[in-house]
Amino acid sequence: MRPLLALLLAAALAGCGFQLRGSANLPFDTVYVPGASGGIALDLKRNIQAGTNAKVVDDPKNAQAVLEFTREEREKVILSLTGTGAVSEFRLRYLVSFRVHDRKGENYVPASTIELTRDVTFNDSAVLAKESEEQLLYRDMQTDMVQQIMRRLAAAKQPRA
Repeated sequence: MRPLLALLLAAALAGCGFQLRGSANLPFDTVYVPGASGGIALDLKRNIQAGTNAKVVDDPKNAQAVLEFTREEREKVILSLTGTGAVSEFRLRYLVSFRVHDRKGENYVPASTIELTRDVTFNDSAVLAKESEEQLLYRDMQTDMVQQIMRRLAAAKQPRA
């Protein structure tokens, strides 16, 4: 009875279309990502090398595709104040604009902007903890940003010749 139940469960799981993420197929074999010093560029390079069929190269002349960051901003905006005028809540905003093009300037991914936000409460008695929380949230937002860019790269189409 157990083997029949296991077989039925496996068939139901296969029938729903579930499959592991695995490796993404990008429409290019080599890509140049500027800014190897750290931040989002370094995370993106690691994700491309580990999870796709493409290879990251160090020279844009040797790349089929060039990822170009046009803007990267981190911002902290006050959302609300207490009755005494102290900050009680703020919003962290992380914005990245980019495009992916070939050596001729044709777009794999046209100019795109992704914006992520997180709302955070603030307490004057826990300033150091809140600063640490803010850094962790920015790091989490950067990881989310890399995953969203990776999905856009995987959905990219070959430029028309």
